[in-house]
Amino acid sequence: MTVTGNLRKMVTELNSEVQYHLPIGEHRVHLNPLLGKVLSLEFSGQINCIHCDRKTNKSFSQGFCYPCFRRLAACDSCIVSPEKCHFDAGTCREPDWAESNCFVDHIVYLANTSGVKVGITRHSQVPTRWMDQGATQAQPIARVQHRQLSGLLETALAKHVKDKTAWQTMLKGNGPDVSLEEKRQELMELCEADVEALQDRFGLQSLQILEAQPTVAIAYPVTEFPSKVSAHNFDKQARVEGRLMGIKGQYLLLDTGVLNIRKFGGYHVELETQ
Repeated sequence: MTVTGNLRKMVTELNSEVQYHLPIGEHRVHLNPLLGKVLSLEFSGQINCIHCDRKTNKSFSQGFCYPCFRRLAACDSCIVSPEKCHFDAGTCREPDWAESNCFVDHIVYLANTSGVKVGITRHSQVPTRWMDQGATQAQPIARVQHRQLSGLLETALAKHVKDKTAWQTMLKGNGPDVSLEEKRQELMELCEADVEALQDRFGLQSLQILEAQPTVAIAYPVTEFPSKVSAHNFDKQARVEGRLMGIKGQYLLLDTGVLNIRKFGGYHVELETQ
């Protein structure tokens, strides 16, 4: 099989084992049946912005050209640090976009990736966000009315638990299961004053603590984890080839190294399978 086109991040489906589809141009390649087979992906040297489709010599923020990176609200610094939202200051890049994407309910959650971490996502992105991060367990712990508030709560919780995934550790295997509910209870006790302060500031109904929610278990299609993680990079090596040993998060685990598909959004590649 040979397909050609611009890459987009892998599409996931939560099942007994996560199902992965790789968008390449107009094609959508089901990757799970390709486990154990040799894949080659060759970068043509062409990059197209994932927003406006213009050709660009360099990709910014996982797939954007520089003008879009500078203009779009989706690329603003407050997306990475939502507690720094500047909408009320009248300086939001795209107020209409913010109304649709930031001023909607967000979920604050705990996930077991390379250990327990706290994270945030729009309610509509559950459980996609968890699969994209390679979480083996995840549990919602709060529902809030807008993105800035989710960031402020995450910042308070991050004083006591990690808010980042160590991706190399995540790709080396699945850590032991933990009780996310016990961790939630511990964090709520430690952050009780912070939660009350946020409810006083934004209103009692703006922040709803979710108690004893079911923990979602997530299994990934992996036959063998790498003992040492080395990353392929299309900017340094146009051709990536290897036997597909697994898929976790947005990474292909090849016997020659790992490839972060999301990092190379908009890259024009040819995929061949043997």
